[in-house]
Amino acid sequence: MSFSFDPIGFIRSPYTDKFGIPRQPRLVEAAHARLELCPEYAREEAFKALEGFSHVWVVFVFHDDCLDAGWRPTVRPPRLGGRSTVGVFASRAPYRPNPIGISAVAHEGLERDGNGLALRLRGIDLLDGTPVLDIKPYVPYADALHDARSGFAQERVVCLRPIRFEAAALEGIAQADPDGRLGLRALIEQVLTQDPRPGYMDRYPERRRFGLKLYDRNIRWEFDEQYIRVLSVELAC
Repeated sequence: MSFSFDPIGFIRSPYTDKFGIPRQPRLVEAAHARLELCPEYAREEAFKALEGFSHVWVVFVFHDDCLDAGWRPTVRPPRLGGRSTVGVFASRAPYRPNPIGISAVAHEGLERDGNGLALRLRGIDLLDGTPVLDIKPYVPYADALHDARSGFAQERVVCLRPIRFEAAALEGIAQADPDGRLGLRALIEQVLTQDPRPGYMDRYPERRRFGLKLYDRNIRWEFDEQYIRVLSVELAC
């Protein structure tokens, strides 16, 4: 038995590269995105009464290199530093028998513009261009399981070092986001607070400088003894 599904739309998000995407949804509230609906689904009546729900489940496809990469029965989750293995079905790894994922994110209403109808989302953890298969309302009394156990994923990982922006980085932010519409500075701060470095980096303490891409900008930063220092924000080539 096999199935074939067509996307209802595609995500437009600030995450234009996989490195830097938070490992779970809602960890970076400054990450705003749009689900741009395909023309056949761009109908306001299909979303009637959704305005009463603060959050939605986004059912999506891990695309990029995941579709043809195959899968293995065990994986090394970042939560465990990439050292220990768990079963693929005990993880949220993108390389799965069927590369499908779900994210519970805040929804902020519909908007129609020159690109058609879109659902505005916040706290997204999806790569730009992600195909979406479905949207379902988040229902707290059924979906929030307060007595659930979370296995090896016991708590949110946060880097507690304060973040400092060098002058060149502030200038780059001003050029990229002059009216503050993108909230680029807050986005950078919240992404770096999640410590996007691979879990095995403690084996390479001499490496201090890193980079990631948000929107069309390359973000360079470094870890020193006290701070995370954002060094530059430059237009990607």
